[in-house]
Amino acid sequence: MSRSIEPRWLRLRPLCAALVLGLPWLALGAEPRFGLGRPATPQEIAGWDIDVRPDGQGLPKGSGSVARGQELYDAQCASCHGTFGEDNQYMAIAGGVQQGDLERGRAASLATDSPIRTVGTRLNHATTLWDYIHRAMPFARSKTLTADETYALTAYVLHLNDILPADATLDEKSLPAVKMPNRNGFTTDHGFMRKGGAPDVRNTACMSNCATRVTLTSELPAHARDSHGDLSEQVRSFAPIRGVRVGEAPAKASGSAPSPGFELAKRFACVACHGVDQKVVGPGFREIGTKYKGESNAETRLIARVRAGGAGVWGPVPMPPQAHLPEEDVKTLIQWILAGSPTQ
Repeated sequence: MSRSIEPRWLRLRPLCAALVLGLPWLALGAEPRFGLGRPATPQEIAGWDIDVRPDGQGLPKGSGSVARGQELYDAQCASCHGTFGEDNQYMAIAGGVQQGDLERGRAASLATDSPIRTVGTRLNHATTLWDYIHRAMPFARSKTLTADETYALTAYVLHLNDILPADATLDEKSLPAVKMPNRNGFTTDHGFMRKGGAPDVRNTACMSNCATRVTLTSELPAHARDSHGDLSEQVRSFAPIRGVRVGEAPAKASGSAPSPGFELAKRFACVACHGVDQKVVGPGFREIGTKYKGESNAETRLIARVRAGGAGVWGPVPMPPQAHLPEEDVKTLIQWILAGSPTQ
């Protein structure tokens, strides 16, 4: 009786594989150490874990009334969405809910020849409204609302849609229980923003003439550098790579302080739509200053423009009214623009 002997190369396979993969600790029996990154802290995880599910999972503790929501809406939302949610050139958030819709669980107005797609008729869960407001509103100052403020705004928007009474108050328990008119009729066969629009994404796969090579690049445009706070505090470190510390602008002269006007432009999120030298959504600050340079009433005219908002001078995209900004700060901001928009 003979015993088969395993060839030597077969016995060496684990070692060879470990060396080829760059994992020498497997061969040596040592504990794996990648040397990259670190575990995320609870605080870092909490900063990203903000999603709210249809059943209410993820909602933080808090409460807000319709009355408090109206105060917040008038101050921060009406300039874009209209006093009663009717749409000032942006998304309509009220209207279209008909009598009996709540009982049917379907917004009947969506089945008409002129469907009215608003927050009240389109959404099938009220928690989706809370989640969106908390993540993305107000425009250019997203994630600045507290949980209580978000509950209040959600309650008021639902009241505008005749879904909640004027004396209602929402919290993390009562919000998931709100029944939306379109609970049983939600579809994606339409545009998101406009009444007659086509679906925003058709999700058609490319099966011919596909790209054979993809190059991934990443950069932070100058106009976006200071739009969302200090990125080094928001991005978890990975090996030696950290988020950009935007408070330390590149090539800043030693001992020089940022211009007060530039600081106001960043604080009020003007830089989300306007670059210093280049157009973003709206024109660059220096382009504005050049256009109005020498006009005797330029300062008064631009202050009025900031207060009232509007469109047409620089294109069709409207600028929301900024009536909530302090008078002195608006004046300083306009004087800075007319002075050439220095950053220091």
